[in-house]
Amino acid sequence: MPPFSLSYLTAPRLHPLEVLKIAAETGYQSIGLRLLPAAPGGEFYPLIDNKHELPEIVMRMKDTGLFVRDLEMIRINADFNVNDFESFFEVGAQLGAKNILVAGDDQDASRLTESYEKLCEAAAPYNLTADIEFMPWTAIKSMKDALKIVKGAHLPKNAGIIIDSLHYARSDSELSDIDATPTYLLHYAQICDASATIPTTDEALIRDARTCRLIPGEGGINLRELFSHLSKDLPISIEVPHEIRQAQMSPIEWARLCIEETKKFYKGLDA
Repeated sequence: MPPFSLSYLTAPRLHPLEVLKIAAETGYQSIGLRLLPAAPGGEFYPLIDNKHELPEIVMRMKDTGLFVRDLEMIRINADFNVNDFESFFEVGAQLGAKNILVAGDDQDASRLTESYEKLCEAAAPYNLTADIEFMPWTAIKSMKDALKIVKGAHLPKNAGIIIDSLHYARSDSELSDIDATPTYLLHYAQICDASATIPTTDEALIRDARTCRLIPGEGGINLRELFSHLSKDLPISIEVPHEIRQAQMSPIEWARLCIEETKKFYKGLDA
């Protein structure tokens, strides 16, 4: 079994202390925190503006043995200025976080690559990796695009690429892209399932990704094929937001169901 992380979207809108409690009680090894919104006006936990909460959160991590896997998120757009994220890095370092989830929104590929290189340089002193999550509605649409950006940035030591099973299945990405990617660029992956029917608009793709994901084994993504091309010990963030089902269960019930079914999937990989 790989180590499992409780993604922000699997337990959203909760205080980090509550997320740690849920993760500890349901068998996760780490958690993800969203310190900045994924989109303007989006939800996040304002820990950057509430740094006085950090000591208690760090103490709870020590008590539970959990840690922060990834921090969400930094979006690289045309107006990107790496100096705007100094407090983000500082909080991440105090939490002992490992990875930053990075999205690319700048349609100028050359400028996007330059900005990404600057981000890696700025995050390195804080022991944070900058992991690109390719998404079909962004400027970095596929694994090929992500690898091109990373190589164009001269392969910084803390560069990385996130393979999200949903985005992989709905983008122009192939197993050969995974095989061609140096393993040191893969710090963790995200798992979920989804309908085999791929939405035809960006709006529908986004809505599906944020509100309609399925638990591994429930949908039409060939997860077995995908994850057989990844290291068996690669850390896995379980990211399964489902607006309707989450409203019908408590956060701990949903988190437990997600990890139990994901563990069943991994046991099946060896069958």
